[in-house]
Order: sequence, then C-alpha cells, then structure tokens
Amino acid sequence: MTAPRTSVPEPRSAQAPRPTFAIGGRTPVRRLGFGAMRLADGPVPLPHPSPVWRPPAHRAHALNVLRRAVELGVELVDTADAYSLGGNEELVAEALHPYPERLLIATKCGVARPSPGEWTPLGRPEYLRQQAELSLRRLRVETLGLLQLHRIDPQVPLADQVGALRQLQEEGKVAHIGLSEVSVREIEEASAVAPIAAVQNQYNFADRRHDDVVDHCERHGIAFLPFFPMALGDHARPGGRLGRLAAEVGATPAQVALAWLLYRSPTVLPIPGTSSEQHLAENMGAWDVRLDDARLRELDAPA
Repeated sequence: MTAPRTSVPEPRSAQAPRPTFAIGGRTPVRRLGFGAMRLADGPVPLPHPSPVWRPPAHRAHALNVLRRAVELGVELVDTADAYSLGGNEELVAEALHPYPERLLIATKCGVARPSPGEWTPLGRPEYLRQQAELSLRRLRVETLGLLQLHRIDPQVPLADQVGALRQLQEEGKVAHIGLSEVSVREIEEASAVAPIAAVQNQYNFADRRHDDVVDHCERHGIAFLPFFPMALGDHARPGGRLGRLAAEVGATPAQVALAWLLYRSPTVLPIPGTSSEQHLAENMGAWDVRLDDARLRELDAPA
C-alpha cells in the first residue's frame, strides 16, 4: 500500500493551476512537458523496466510526435544519454533543432548501459563530464538547459558527483542542475554543493512515496518532474476512483491523473511520454480539466 501523505496541500480549485513555472527562477516553461523515453524500441509495459536500447524502428513517426508536442504547447522535453545509447538525444535534435526560443531540453547523465537490461549508476566525475560533452554534441547546443544526475552512484561521494555538474555550470556548459530519484536528505546534501533547480522522481496518483520530496521542492522553489505520471491501474477502470471522477468531469482517467498533478503543487511539471500522437493530444487536454474542492479532497486521499 502507498504510504499516506504527510501533509495535504490546501485545495487549489479556487483558481486554475498556474500555467508556467520558472526553472531555476529564470527559465519559464509550461508545466506540462513531454518525456521522450517512450520514443525508443518496443518498451516493455510497466512495472517492468523498458529496454530503451535502440532508436525507434519508425523514426519518421517518432519525429512527428516530437514536433507535434511542441505544436501543442510543450516547452519542456526530457531525455537522457542512457536512452538508446544517446540515440534519443539525437532524435530530439533531429526533430526540433534549431530549438524554439521557449523550448527547454532537459537531459541526464550518470547511468551506464553495458547491456539492454542493465542501468548502472556511474558517477565518477570524469565520466559525468564526458557524457555531458557528448550530450552537447548530440543535442547540437553549446549549453545544456537542464542536466540531471540520472542516479546517485553509491560508490562516489555525492559532493563529487554534483561538483562535476557544478564545474560544467561554471564553464557555461550547463544552465541548470537537477537530480533524479532522490530523498529530501540527498537534495539538501547536493544543494550545499550547487543550486538544485529540478528533481525528477517517480510519482503519480497511485505512487506517492515521494510526497515529502514534492513538499520540499515547493517550499524551496525547485521544479519537481514526476516521471511515470500516469500509473493508473484499477483506479482508472469504470467504478474506480479516477474512472468515476473522469466520467463526472467529462475527461479521461489519464487527463484527471495529470490534472491532479498540476493541482498538487505549482512546482510540479509532469512529463508524460507517449509514441502516439493521439495519446499526446489527450495528455495535453489535461489543461482543460477543472477539479473542485470536493473532487480534490477525494483525489488527495491515499490511493
């Protein structure tokens, strides 16, 4: 069972969720982004990890999905050097470069892929710097808008890992620094080394293990990027909580799940991913979902 939230935010239904958030206090983006990981070879359905090993077989279709995302208003696209061994970054650049002025490309470093089934944290400073240089090349930029430490390597002091990203930032090669799958304590430890602009943890309606991290990010003005934001399960079925509320407000369960995240905190920036233009348009429709106090209270109750 999911642990109950330690603190429930005040209902935000009196006004629509704020449409934008300024990452690092100076880079505003719309709060509903796009996760590019799904644009890879045959992802395995959750809860099993996707191989994300090769670029998509239908490359033209994947390029169209990325371009359509920007047409629909996406201003934050998330990728990683570990996705398709850098091929995902190349795909993003092929689709979107030269990038629109308001588009922020976020990427990650710090995970090695020795084989399709292995995701190995590797936080040696020289490796992180090398991977950042490769990301700069693949994304065709001089500065990475947001570079996130994909996972903390337990074999390397966190200060050394974040210090490598801070050095890249001081050299003008990174604008903002982020972390992924971290605790409040780890955010605080990293923040003593460099300003942390974003945190990316798994978080959704059914998985609220990181409620304390969401609250911490709101208190400190840190963007929180929930990945796998739509693990719906039984809740989305007819009669389930999401399914029933979706029918009441004239939306889909996926849209309600995303809308709940947008209401959850003004610093939450969901990054749903898909390889379908139809699902992409559906996801962006979450902006049109309005939740009143009663429905928010019901959704805020432990899933």
